[in-house]
Amino acid sequence: MDTRSGLLCWCRAGFEPELAAELSDRAAMLGHPGYAQTDRDSGYVLFHCEDGAALDEALPWRELIFARQKLRLIAELSDLDPVDRITPLLAALRESGAGPFNDLWVEHSDSDAGRPLSGLARSFGNALRPVLKREGLLDAKAKRRLHVAFIDGRHAFLASADGDDSAPWPLGIPRLRMHADAPSRSALKLDEALGVLLTPQEHELWLRPGMRAADLGAAPGGWTWVLLRQGLSVIAIDNGPLRPHLFDIGQVTHLREDGFSWHPQESLDWMVCDMVEQPIRVTERMATWLREGWCRRMIFNLKLPMKKRWLETQRCLELFRAQCGGDVDLRARQLYHDREEITVFAAHSRK
Repeated sequence: MDTRSGLLCWCRAGFEPELAAELSDRAAMLGHPGYAQTDRDSGYVLFHCEDGAALDEALPWRELIFARQKLRLIAELSDLDPVDRITPLLAALRESGAGPFNDLWVEHSDSDAGRPLSGLARSFGNALRPVLKREGLLDAKAKRRLHVAFIDGRHAFLASADGDDSAPWPLGIPRLRMHADAPSRSALKLDEALGVLLTPQEHELWLRPGMRAADLGAAPGGWTWVLLRQGLSVIAIDNGPLRPHLFDIGQVTHLREDGFSWHPQESLDWMVCDMVEQPIRVTERMATWLREGWCRRMIFNLKLPMKKRWLETQRCLELFRAQCGGDVDLRARQLYHDREEITVFAAHSRK
């Protein structure tokens, strides 16, 4: 058993270097320097620092880009006996003084090595939960949630999370189903973005029937379809065709124009964009839209290069802020349904 101080964060497999760089930079800026530890394609990053609790409080989960979930480390359990994993886990909790907890999540990374552990995670959770209740370590009134993160059958981390400052889904993955009427799987990206980048209150206030939006690079219409389901009217900009059923309710105007040159004559409530282009070029065009007041809010994707993805992310977001002024509400996340990209929400704070 090894008591640890720091963070454990889940991420998309293959993006561990980006998350490690992000955590290192953010922690240093906040006055909590440390070092990241990870393996390529593992689906997680450990960040070690002197005061993990202080860093956890200073670094909100919603501000992280490449982390699906943020957990505060409690202990590392190595060389676990498959016959009895619970006894050393309880000993680690007692030694750390952590608990009680309001819930238990037993997890594994979303990676080739981690997914086969789903059965172990499920059965271990069923066995551990009544033991924690008997030991007084589960209390619905407690603030933090207990996480057991299996790396393999003999290796696990204990960690905790504040329900108000962490992803509300196991592994940080919202479970969305592909709707039969969706024109493309890209619809899942915007669906997820609206649930992750906006609060429930913002969603209710900012997505109301009768609002108007533009979808740049709309074909075949996945993002347009999502906006239509929110009750919005959509101007779909693309030289390519849209799926015919999008026109059934009469709320779509399709303009065969270039998404990098077209703009509306009056301000829209929303603009969304999933065009495949260099991220810096997309960033500049999106900044122009917000700066010129062509829309009030926007969601767009930035397709990242194969190398130096964290540096490119920083460059694009800094350029966006510089071109739009200091009152910009800017949020970015690599979503579960994203691949080599991040999704960004932006609006003027005063709006």
